[in-house]
Amino acid sequence: MNINYKEKDKLLILEINEEIDHHMADKLRRDADYEIQRRNPKRVILDFDSVSFMDSAGIGMVIGRYKTATMIGAKMEMVNVKENIKRIFEMTGVLKIIPITNNI
Repeated sequence: MNINYKEKDKLLILEINEEIDHHMADKLRRDADYEIQRRNPKRVILDFDSVSFMDSAGIGMVIGRYKTATMIGAKMEMVNVKENIKRIFEMTGVLKIIPITNNI
């Protein structure tokens, strides 16, 4: 899985550059948790610009990173979420706890 990390003034952006399925979710979990804990941001943004597919493992990965971020006192948001993935987040209730935003 290819993930780019950008950090600026206690903001950590995780740019996910592949589909999030069962096989990729484990590596993404480990890498994202490491970066969140190492950098100790106040705000974490998951950038879904290059994600066109996500299965249930992706939902679990997102919720888990939300828990990791809130444990250190950070807020989490998502950006560039395509409509098909947004529908999944709506149906599962993820958007009730992690908002989609347009401003980084």
